[in-house]
Amino acid sequence: MIVYKFLRIFLVLITLSGLKVPALFGQIGGLGTYKLLYSINSARIAGLGGNFLAIKDDDITLALPNPSLISPELNNNLALTFSNFAGMGYGYLMYSRTFNKVGSFAGTLQFINYGQFTRADEAGVTSGNFTANDFALTIGWGRQLSPHFSIGANAKVIYSAYDTYRSLGIAVDAAGTYTSRDNLFTASLLARNIGSQLVPYIAGDYQPIPFQLQIGLSQGLTHIPLRFSLLFNHLERWDLTYFDPNAPGNQKDPITGAVKSKSGINKFADNLMRHIVFGGELTIAKVLALRIGYNYETRQELQPPDRAGIAGISFGFGLHVKMFTIGYTRETYMAGPINPNYFTVAVNLGEFTKKKDPGN
Repeated sequence: MIVYKFLRIFLVLITLSGLKVPALFGQIGGLGTYKLLYSINSARIAGLGGNFLAIKDDDITLALPNPSLISPELNNNLALTFSNFAGMGYGYLMYSRTFNKVGSFAGTLQFINYGQFTRADEAGVTSGNFTANDFALTIGWGRQLSPHFSIGANAKVIYSAYDTYRSLGIAVDAAGTYTSRDNLFTASLLARNIGSQLVPYIAGDYQPIPFQLQIGLSQGLTHIPLRFSLLFNHLERWDLTYFDPNAPGNQKDPITGAVKSKSGINKFADNLMRHIVFGGELTIAKVLALRIGYNYETRQELQPPDRAGIAGISFGFGLHVKMFTIGYTRETYMAGPINPNYFTVAVNLGEFTKKKDPGN
């Protein structure tokens, strides 16, 4: 009965928020707009290789991409994340609050600054500089239906400004999470970024918002403080590959003119792996967490043709000291120094105001 109620509410959330779902299925890569909605919002998520997690604990940063993780345990928690990459900077500010009989809420303000650019016309004549920025305000709600099932939803307002071009959009997320009795296994189902542009950059030219359907799993071990994470991305679309005519493997044979293609089984395996992200987190003495993630799709799309290196692999750690949690992750896109770094600081503000036990 609880499972049925859980699924029914989850489907209702998707239906009520379904602004333009059919038109959005299959939008990936360079299709769609407002890509900040899929930027990684915490060092922990980046350290495990993905853009969301199915781990239910007291980490407020997991609640933005997965609102079904919003809970009373996050009440009065605050988190700040900042990242830099190739001259771009983006950050997140999150806060959660629980209200009796209404539920738990989390508010997030996020931004991306793409840097400064030189304005030029078709003839190459310059006329000063301009900036490009994206902003989003998200209000999330979560509720526990039973000891094992929880649901949540996000409402987002997105504003984008590129020089003289402006755009405004709205989107909604719906999510559901199951947690086992021993809290070692967690599974989440997410429908993310169901929405539409209200004001396009160019009048009449409406672009889709990048919808995605995802599943996340995580499993902890009983006697070892180790948790594995498995994420399945873009369930709304099977083929995530694209043809790059400049790639060494796609060059035409000089005699026959044919392009070598992958066999059926290799193509199937390549497509399957592009949907999957692996992660592992080892906690030492409940204070230090060591993290590693592997994203096959990132590796295939960004690795240099002559040397793959460790593209698609991320490394990070988290340090928990009293009411503070500090996280750092470095993702590897390619060889060299141009790779993103993520810094997260979270604090439980309730610990500052908590009254001491008179018996101490």
